[in-house]
Amino acid sequence: MGEYGDRRFQTLFTELSDYERKGVSMQIDGLPASPMQIVQAHIMREESSYMRDYVLNDKGDLKELGFNDVKINKAKKNKR
Repeated sequence: MGEYGDRRFQTLFTELSDYERKGVSMQIDGLPASPMQIVQAHIMREESSYMRDYVLNDKGDLKELGFNDVKINKAKKNKR
């Protein structure tokens, strides 16, 4: 992984750690996950990515952050 990728994942880890300190729960595909687990899942992905799902409380503050697997259709990707 190049320097850009390392920096990108470090930035993601820092962001998610800040959310965790603020009490925001996080999941991957509906399962509880730590910031490190989420970053590792992003590192391992080559043919898919994750879409973020933000869940707010009644006051409009972030209370949950989900990452849902989004599969990339190779046939559609190659037509571009």
